[in-house]
Amino acid sequence: MNIKLLPALLLIASASAFAQQPAANRPTVVAGFPVNYNEDSVGTYTLPELLKTADRKPVITAKQWTDKRRPELLRLAEENQFGKMPPKPKDLAFHIFDKGTPAFNGKAIRKQVTVYFTKDTSDHKMNLLIYLPTKAAKPAPLLLNISFAAYNQIIDDTGLRVGEIWNKEGQKVKADKPTPFGKLNVEQFLDAGIGFATVYYGDIEPDFKDGLRYGIRKTYLKNGQSEPAANEWGAIAAWGWGLSRAMDYFETDPQIDAKRVALQGASRLGKTVLWAGIHDQRFKMVIASISGEGGAALARRNYGETIRHISAPPRYLYQFAPNYHGWADKVNEMPIDAHILVALMAPRPLLLQTGSTDYWSDPKGEFLSAVAAAPVYRLFGETGPDASATMPAAGDTSLLMNNLGYYMHEGGHTVLPEDWKLFVSYMQKYL
Repeated sequence: MNIKLLPALLLIASASAFAQQPAANRPTVVAGFPVNYNEDSVGTYTLPELLKTADRKPVITAKQWTDKRRPELLRLAEENQFGKMPPKPKDLAFHIFDKGTPAFNGKAIRKQVTVYFTKDTSDHKMNLLIYLPTKAAKPAPLLLNISFAAYNQIIDDTGLRVGEIWNKEGQKVKADKPTPFGKLNVEQFLDAGIGFATVYYGDIEPDFKDGLRYGIRKTYLKNGQSEPAANEWGAIAAWGWGLSRAMDYFETDPQIDAKRVALQGASRLGKTVLWAGIHDQRFKMVIASISGEGGAALARRNYGETIRHISAPPRYLYQFAPNYHGWADKVNEMPIDAHILVALMAPRPLLLQTGSTDYWSDPKGEFLSAVAAAPVYRLFGETGPDASATMPAAGDTSLLMNNLGYYMHEGGHTVLPEDWKLFVSYMQKYL
């Protein structure tokens, strides 16, 4: 397959090195901890209960879930995994520097917006790119993608502002070079009557250990703090917080139907969109691609990446609340698991997209998470995989079009061109 033909977010180097290797060559030790790829060695576990409240009362109605159980579980996920986030900033401001330029041979109008997070506009801001169908007779629904690259790098449009990205040395540089993420076909969304928007995650918070020094989280440190408290936000929550600031803009734009906005991201950004959609219920839909451990894959399954691997100091401590790492050696005691994250999206549409050879991210763990979460969707009369469902083979779309959907392509830690086509169909049904 020619990588130049693939869309953005195709492979995340740190994960793909593990995910797409043949069985004989998969690493058996990562960050000093063994890695299991054998179903016979996943261990036994009991998932935390979804449909009993903290005081052990059964949850049998959608209202009980919404009013009582969901807030309990949301608090647990916040305090034990992603961390508490601040509210909308009082100094939030928008500068629309491209107010509606024709694009793609008149098929779209293009907008470019700088979103300022603080009163001081020099540092904490993100650039937001939006395309809307020209022929839309009413405000358009929208897919908001969070990207590993600046938008001028992933979309062929000479009218785009050249952004900045963080390089491997932790320096901010001009985004004027090609990336391994390829190009994204925006016209497929426009042809379906759906707008498209994207942001670069590094505009919100850099993705490395010392990124706190430069990102939005540092502006919220309290007096005497040098880092967030044990139950406060990591980088994933910060990226999700930034997506909510994009939604704040959408609500001001009369050409966008802000009640019909979907989120999509891959790998660590699949975890990001899942948490953003959970926390901010203004988003109508989430498409979480290859989100794996810390996302939709069950943590209690000892398969592929585990909390131990994530929590190793050289790796991803900064992405989660510090409390999360305390569960690495006692995962079966953790009060939450991924099925709770999936259920917290109910009844809004959620599609989990995985890859058959993405062993590091545990596609079966994501399927089992969806099965465990589906009873919450059914409280609302919505569809999801039932307890008797078998894991679909690669390319099998039989579970795709559920309100709680699951789809696994043939391949590894990627988002393939054919996946995007399925995402469009899913959005046409549910958005």
